[in-house]
Amino acid sequence: MTCKMLFFDYRESEKQFFENHKCDYFDLKFFNHPLNEETVETLSEEDLAQTMIVSVFTTSHITEKVLDKFKNLRIISTRSTGVNHIDAKPCIDKNIALINVEGYACKSVAQFTFTIILMLVRHLLPAIESVRHGVCVLSSFTGQNPDSLVLGVVGTGSIGCAVCEIAASLGMKILAYDPSPKKELVKKYKVQYVDFEELLNFSDVITLHVPYCQDNHHFISAKQFKMMKDGVYFVNASRGELVNLQDLLKFVKSGHIKGVGLDVVACLDSSCFEESKVNEKKALMCLEESNVVQELNKQSNVIITPHIAYDTQESVDFVLAQTFVGVKDFLYGGKKYRVF
Repeated sequence: MTCKMLFFDYRESEKQFFENHKCDYFDLKFFNHPLNEETVETLSEEDLAQTMIVSVFTTSHITEKVLDKFKNLRIISTRSTGVNHIDAKPCIDKNIALINVEGYACKSVAQFTFTIILMLVRHLLPAIESVRHGVCVLSSFTGQNPDSLVLGVVGTGSIGCAVCEIAASLGMKILAYDPSPKKELVKKYKVQYVDFEELLNFSDVITLHVPYCQDNHHFISAKQFKMMKDGVYFVNASRGELVNLQDLLKFVKSGHIKGVGLDVVACLDSSCFEESKVNEKKALMCLEESNVVQELNKQSNVIITPHIAYDTQESVDFVLAQTFVGVKDFLYGGKKYRVF
């Protein structure tokens, strides 16, 4: 007997996995769109009655209203580490298990982070644009060697550790802030753990690698930007909700922040300006943020990408493989991959 599994947010990069792997234990059905209160209304009665498992990505939003539509749902599997796009209480009340994927893109995100850092400190974006428009003033693009810069790493989980490894290979001095310092980073890469304010004061480049929760919403705002060195480079490839973009824009325009790299913003839809996908409850927030993102995009020292730091074929394949490992583990009575 197979388990019916609906697969949402299905993308081209995931097709290769299913071409190369058999999933005999599952009756799979694929949807290109996310799962939310609007799209759940488009599902057939058969799907709502028979589905035991749904697999989603962070663009989905699972609420009690969504869960109420399913009659026999047992597992929500998110192809991500973060789970704040899934409302916990109704899942717990309905005894629906949540499974996520930990540590799936450490190298990918770390490498992407340094791609952005190098683009910023070597002024690649304005240099590329100048060539494209036929105006080259070479003296405008003098950059800095990474080994002359102090890197501030906020959060030394698995991704932060991978960032430290790359930074050390480039000869950078590394400051780090984390409530749980890792002795191995100090020993292996000469990382110096400091308090948060000191990191902000003395880092030439600051990169965030922190999970999001309501308690650290706008973790970086005007107060923190003021503490940063004049001419700092700021990169966020973790969660958009950590940064107040209105405040960031002000400090970019003032020249206090020399360059910015963002792979995430709080309303992911606004980063691609796809207003048709915006949930009505978030419409105002997304509209406001979309305006700020557009204004940031006009700045020659700002790089914004649409949440692709994790997105390599290797990471995608790993996520899909672990998704099925986690689901099978739960079905056989395990709890190793279960969030709740």
